[in-house]
Amino acid sequence: MKRNGASVGEYVGSLARVSEVIGRLFRVYEDLGKEHIRNGDLGNVSEEMENDDSRLGFWRANFRNVGRDGNGEGLGLRGNGEIPSREEIDIVSEINGESKKLLQWINEVSLRRAGNGGSGSQGVEVDVDLNFGLAGEPSSSTSDWGTNFENEIHFIAPQHEVVDDEGLPDSGVAGENARSNDDALSVDDSEVRMDLTDDLLHMVFTFLGHIDLCRAAMVCRQWRDASSHEDFWRYLNFENRYISAQQFEDMCQRYPNATAVNVYGTPAIHPLAMKAVSSLRNLEVLTLGKGQLGETFFQALTDCHMLKSLTVNDATLGNGIQEVPIYHDRLRDLQIVKCRVLRISIRCPQLEILSLKRSSMPHAVLNCPLLHELDIASCHKLSDAAIRSAATSCPLLESLDMSNCSCVSDETLREIAMACGNLHILDASYCPNISLEAVRLPMLTVLKLHSCEGITSASMVAIAFSDMLEVLELDNCSLLTSVSLDLPRLKNIRLVHCRKFVDLNLRSSVLSSITVSNCPSLQRISITSNALKKLVLQKQESLTALALQCHCLQEVDLTECESLTNSICEVFSNGGGCRLSFSSTSLVSLSLGGCRAITSLELNCPYLEHVSLDGCDHLERASFSPVGLRSLNMGICPKLNVLHVDAPLMVSLELKGCGVLSEAFIYCPLLTSLDASFCSQLKDDCLSATTASCPLIESLVLMSCPSVGPDGLSSLHCLPNLTYLDLSYTFLVNLQPVFDSCLYLKVLKLQACKYLSDTSLEPLYKGGALPALCELDLSYGTLCQSAIEELLAGCMHLTHVSLNGCVNMHDLDWGFRRDRLTEISSPDDLLPMDQRDRLLQNLNCVGCPNIKKVVIPPTARCVHLSSLNLSLSSNLKEVDISCCNLIFLNLSNCNSLEILKLDCPRLTSLFLQAVVESWECRNVRSCNIDEEVVGTAIMHCNMLETLDVRFCPKIPPLSMGTLRAACPNLKRIFSSLVSA
Repeated sequence: MKRNGASVGEYVGSLARVSEVIGRLFRVYEDLGKEHIRNGDLGNVSEEMENDDSRLGFWRANFRNVGRDGNGEGLGLRGNGEIPSREEIDIVSEINGESKKLLQWINEVSLRRAGNGGSGSQGVEVDVDLNFGLAGEPSSSTSDWGTNFENEIHFIAPQHEVVDDEGLPDSGVAGENARSNDDALSVDDSEVRMDLTDDLLHMVFTFLGHIDLCRAAMVCRQWRDASSHEDFWRYLNFENRYISAQQFEDMCQRYPNATAVNVYGTPAIHPLAMKAVSSLRNLEVLTLGKGQLGETFFQALTDCHMLKSLTVNDATLGNGIQEVPIYHDRLRDLQIVKCRVLRISIRCPQLEILSLKRSSMPHAVLNCPLLHELDIASCHKLSDAAIRSAATSCPLLESLDMSNCSCVSDETLREIAMACGNLHILDASYCPNISLEAVRLPMLTVLKLHSCEGITSASMVAIAFSDMLEVLELDNCSLLTSVSLDLPRLKNIRLVHCRKFVDLNLRSSVLSSITVSNCPSLQRISITSNALKKLVLQKQESLTALALQCHCLQEVDLTECESLTNSICEVFSNGGGCRLSFSSTSLVSLSLGGCRAITSLELNCPYLEHVSLDGCDHLERASFSPVGLRSLNMGICPKLNVLHVDAPLMVSLELKGCGVLSEAFIYCPLLTSLDASFCSQLKDDCLSATTASCPLIESLVLMSCPSVGPDGLSSLHCLPNLTYLDLSYTFLVNLQPVFDSCLYLKVLKLQACKYLSDTSLEPLYKGGALPALCELDLSYGTLCQSAIEELLAGCMHLTHVSLNGCVNMHDLDWGFRRDRLTEISSPDDLLPMDQRDRLLQNLNCVGCPNIKKVVIPPTARCVHLSSLNLSLSSNLKEVDISCCNLIFLNLSNCNSLEILKLDCPRLTSLFLQAVVESWECRNVRSCNIDEEVVGTAIMHCNMLETLDVRFCPKIPPLSMGTLRAACPNLKRIFSSLVSA
């Protein structure tokens, strides 16, 4: 018989594979010296598991974990604390996968039987669910319980009844003629034979929920017997599902040993509850609600001797007139939540936990001498006297929740304190009438006083007597102005939205958590603790004084505490400290962002790894000595005048923008990068001291540092690893100290060094100075034409040269003056220059207003040149370039360009974009190059892909076809009207 292309035997084979992988798991234990398991005999396995606690613990815990998370990741420790092996985890995960296939087959069999006239599920397929377990909550897959329960549950037959098995096949199907009637399953001998022991089947069924067990019962007699085992029906959960009284009675008769029942949300909870307490003699846990419970139910409770936990939620108790008595000798946990009752009387000598939360009862009488936990939160109708009577009648009370009981008074708290000497936890939140006046609670460990309008600074006197207090919550106490506590065991305190709170003074050696936020009036904080690791005081705009004595403090966040100033900020640690400083051997992170009033900062924190000073724009003096910082940016402090940095691990220091910095002591032996751009007051002595104490610097930026002179540059000989030097916008006249000191320099930037003479660079191309130099930037300089030509001709080892904005540069002609330039050569050169290849790769001559001609012939030997930028050179008329590896050429806004000759076979991008000529600028010249010149130029650029001729008036959009014909590989042509 086939269904959707799969035979019954294929689905039955899933169960056989489950058997196989379980057998593999058992064989894993053979390596541990256990008795070998042969021939799939699981009877002995069961005995071994019962005799081996560690193995049994693994099976019980981890099989159910697989069922819950569905991927085997729930596997935990065995019973003896050992971690299961990877092989065990993989095998159990495989069992889970095969079990899902098995459930698919179960669903199909039940649907098929329903279609053949059997009592099936009426075409409703249930999702696979392995999350139920023996004591879990109902899953979403059982949402159709009410529809199908009546039709399916009869397959779980009582064990003492005789049930007609005619419609159910045997578990073993074999032989060519093994067939039943028209509505029976048929499997030929070519299909997988299923022959499983009861123990194995029982183990597999531990994965199934109640709905799936009902479906499995419809497969065959063996499965029906296995699925009806009482181990799977210890917890009868019918929460929010329809079940008739007769059905529930049948279930109680079938499983008289059930220990837990949940009938919350069923249509008639009273008769079901009565049946549960009268029929199930082993009942220990009962949950019910959403309905009405008569007095007879509470009278019948006394006969349910094993009951330990009763939960009644959202129900009406009794008839609303008489008192409802709850008497039970063994009940330990009673939850009467959100119930409606006039008066309740509870006499349970063994009761330990009682909740009457949100129940509307004006009277409650308790006779529970062993009660430890009492929850009467939101019992608005309970009077002050009723609360006092209830609580004081429980001398062993340890936890009391009376939050939202608005009538509670200090007198009640005083009597509770005297009667309940072991009270550890008290929640009196939202009780406006309490002030704790003359209240003493010495054993209290947790005190919650949220939104208590009567709590003031005077209340702290009473709290101070609670020497055992560990947790204190004072959120929304609007009249509280100050907290001063010295409690040896206080660990956690909360102060949120306290509008008038001004002063916080805490002393506790174990204080580890402080939550202070949205207290707009808070001005002073003093904290002493040996356990506090993190302190967050963000946006405390009125905070003006901070004193900390916290040996283990690791992170401090004072972001946007705008009122903090150096004159009143004191932070102590390690038994002391100095004014205006953080001194800590534990501090790791400090945030002072937005603290605009601080002008002086001293940090003595050797393990400090992160500091934020964003917005500290008034900081004048800063000392980091010592700190564990790896990088530091002081450029956001424009008024910084004095800096002291002692950071053994620092590798990057940025002082960019510290324009008034005049004193800087920097001891960072691992520093590799120093950016002192725009530090106009930085002098030679400071630079010399820094190079001596930071010998590993590789990158040094001194741009716009006019006070640096020859003495400072001479100190660069202390930096053997220096490869990057930026001296742009300085007043340097002589570069000889650089040539003598920076032997391994690779990048030298000299932008806008207008005081350099025409001969200042001669050591580069005549004396062989800086042999490792690759990149040279002379943009916006004043070197003459001949000096530039000699530099380009003599320094053939340069790879990147920038001559942007050089007004004295008139031509770039490497053909016209070649004979003269070949006379210039280094003593070490073996070949004349006209026979050596240049290493130049990138040449920038942007915005050179006087350059008219650029000629780079093959004899210039620029075989490595890949990028040439001549844009914004307004007087450039002629460009003649022959470079075999040129890829990028930019001639944009060269408005005088008329002649263009290119022999660049690898050119991919050519930009000829012109200046936009608008009606506001009638005299602006546009590009003079025409279509014919461009077409001829690109004919030899076989790899050209991008051409930009936007706003070129002599190249109309109609000529795009001509340009494409000249260079067939063109992919993108940009013109002023079209983009192709």
